[in-house]
Amino acid sequence: MLPVKPQIIFLVGPTAVGKTEIALYLAKKLKAEIISCDSMQIYKGMDIIASKPSLGQLKTIPHYLISTIPSEKAYNVSQYRKDALKIIKEIVKRKKIPLFVGGTGLYMAILINGIFELDTQGSKIRKKLQKIALNKGSDYLHKELHKVDPEAAEKIHHHDAKRIIRALEVFKLTGKSITALQKLRHGLKDDYDIKIFCLDIKREELYKRIDERVDRMFKQGLVNEARRLLKKNLSKTAACAIGLNELKGYFAGIYGQDVAKHFMKRNSRRYAKRQLTWFRKDKSIQWVKIKEMDKPKEITKKILMKITSQTHQHIGRSELQFTLPFQGFRKLSAH
Repeated sequence: MLPVKPQIIFLVGPTAVGKTEIALYLAKKLKAEIISCDSMQIYKGMDIIASKPSLGQLKTIPHYLISTIPSEKAYNVSQYRKDALKIIKEIVKRKKIPLFVGGTGLYMAILINGIFELDTQGSKIRKKLQKIALNKGSDYLHKELHKVDPEAAEKIHHHDAKRIIRALEVFKLTGKSITALQKLRHGLKDDYDIKIFCLDIKREELYKRIDERVDRMFKQGLVNEARRLLKKNLSKTAACAIGLNELKGYFAGIYGQDVAKHFMKRNSRRYAKRQLTWFRKDKSIQWVKIKEMDKPKEITKKILMKITSQTHQHIGRSELQFTLPFQGFRKLSAH
């Protein structure tokens, strides 16, 4: 019999769908510890704007990668991956399950599939390619890419100069296509039993939840938090938090708070749409349909049922007890 791989669970979904509360229930039942998979929650001082779990929720279950980086400091997917991998090992060593919760699809993909890293900072080749892009356009470089790496050229839009240059740079530096090198990546899927659950709710209900959340954020003190943040030299990522740009016009006296609120709701809905588009491309994701009146406990039950039925198909009951060390599942299922 093949050795049982340790489990890692991902609970993802669009903004405001209700991941935080469900994650707490799920973590209790799975004896899991929560790792944030959110590019904004990593920053200190962005509590309201990033919709972080409350202090009470953070005390209930161990949480990681929340409020660990100053908002002025640059932080990227590569750093996130290194930090997350270290935390995963510590959690698994304690015989607990790492439960990733968030909506940043790129963070999830980099963890699961691995990352291709090649330090090309300040390379002469890149500068030369950038000059060609300026003089001849990205279309010209795209045709060059198609000659050496047709697979990458198919995936990269002919106007996406940055990615075209990166792919050509890798080929010129290594003599191998970026497509071939990316296939050598090592990710969590190689060492762990990965299960990804994405919360899905009707679009109109999601938009209603987004609107309600934005209203709640303003009541919680979003305006003062944004004012404090905008006085800092924010990192590029932190500066992209929805709410900051929308409130700049209000602070400048160009429009009122209601207009700022309207822009924030609109842009949050657009962001949710982009998140769903990203997740729908991933065929390994299991979708969890939820209804307006579903309680977090009921949604947790649906996820646990999926985990249990799938695990039963692959391993015996004795191993199941080790792989899924949660208590009270029968009690939860009975209601």
